[in-house]
Amino acid sequence: MEFIHHLIDGEPSDAPGATLEVTNPSTGAVVRRVANADAATAERAIAAAQAAYPAWRDTPPAKRAQVMFRFKQLLEDNAERLTHLVSEEHGKTFEDAGGELRRGIENVEYACGVPELLKGDYSHNAGPAIDAWSNFQPLGVVAGITPFNFPAMVPLWMYPMAIACGNTFILKPSERDPGSALAIAELLQEAGLPRGVINVVHGGREAVDALIESPHVKALSFVGSTPIAESIYGRGSANGKRVQALGGAKNHAVVLPDADLENAANTLMGAAYGSCGERCMAISVAVCVGDETADRLVESMLPKIAALKIGPGTDKGLDMGPLVTGAHRDKVLGFIEEGVSSGAELVADGRGLTVPGYENGFFLGGCLFDRVKPTMRIYREEIFGPVLCVVRVASLDEAIRLINEHEYGNGTCLFTRDGEAARRFADSIEVGMVGINVPLPVPVAYHSFGGWKRSLFGDLHAYGPDSVRFYTRRKAVSQRWPSAFETTQAEFNFPSGGH
Repeated sequence: MEFIHHLIDGEPSDAPGATLEVTNPSTGAVVRRVANADAATAERAIAAAQAAYPAWRDTPPAKRAQVMFRFKQLLEDNAERLTHLVSEEHGKTFEDAGGELRRGIENVEYACGVPELLKGDYSHNAGPAIDAWSNFQPLGVVAGITPFNFPAMVPLWMYPMAIACGNTFILKPSERDPGSALAIAELLQEAGLPRGVINVVHGGREAVDALIESPHVKALSFVGSTPIAESIYGRGSANGKRVQALGGAKNHAVVLPDADLENAANTLMGAAYGSCGERCMAISVAVCVGDETADRLVESMLPKIAALKIGPGTDKGLDMGPLVTGAHRDKVLGFIEEGVSSGAELVADGRGLTVPGYENGFFLGGCLFDRVKPTMRIYREEIFGPVLCVVRVASLDEAIRLINEHEYGNGTCLFTRDGEAARRFADSIEVGMVGINVPLPVPVAYHSFGGWKRSLFGDLHAYGPDSVRFYTRRKAVSQRWPSAFETTQAEFNFPSGGH
């Protein structure tokens, strides 16, 4: 059985002690084992990153960018292999895994422009014979802790820009599907990255705790559930780190009576059931304005849900694969059972699905609840599965108020033909990412990704322009070269520009 090792100081590294199982969700079979880092292993990775930092910091940004250009090409050349790894270990469909990888590559493309992004400001004669400028300098050793649902893309949100800015990086990917994260990091080394600039440690809490507590790790980026994100933000900040922690979501799609209902239903299918709903940007609530709107939307979606093509993730041409683990599938089943007992109408029931030849896989069909109330747990909490809830309201104002009162504020969208309503919605909604007739408003790589409220802890969003700010700190320099014939006099007044 293949063994997934750590990557420390440019070399494969095994840790003593127990290993963890990596399961193929389509079959339920263990396909790999992964090293489980203890604190000492994490400390070795930190030490390797520290040793590599001075030389990498002093490498010109243009040379760092050349590594990123080669890395992008290697990712494209190996896309088929990497896509298969994501599908096999996570369970998402082959096409969905390929889309994830492409979105990750877009972030590498953005990092290729780092010489331009790191340009500071310059002012000639800011004062008498005084020039002033500012520049962006790296932080040192930084780390990222990434989730199971995007094992290739989310790491590529983090370390390409962190490394291009001159930092060294330690990645702790999810132990559920670590194969693609390691394979991609090895390609970065193949692109010419010096030893120790990228390090990968696998495992659970002990490795995470070591990264949070180490005084040598200057910044930490995390993506995962809100309780863990809040804890990591608090602990990391208390340890003097710059921390960015992206948490959970409960994303609403508002459907107005004037919307193209067939188009809304088609796009909601992908937004709600793509990747089995295991996306932080998945639409899990459809807020329909008016009973007629809700009735028409449900009527349109029911046959589409029944027609979902579900099977093993590594097959092509499917709509959905399995959930990532049996335990997570059972958790989603618990939400469905509670929804039924609380009085919501389960109009499409995906429980009991069996895929011939894959009877031990972690499959669940698409589920649709109607007449969900905001007091119900299936509305309040993130389910992270193929479950869509329909909530009925009387007006757009009521829909806006409902969304703004929710603790999460990650993503939302509005389906309408009314430009005035769309503008009012975009201006009034207290959510970080908004779509108008776009159900998954994930920003492109040259914008930044992040929610509001309890969906994000920290001041800066992920990737894009905010990532440059997160992985650097500004230094301001004022310089004066007095004339050889000039005698500088003592100045007791506070200086100001022009004096």
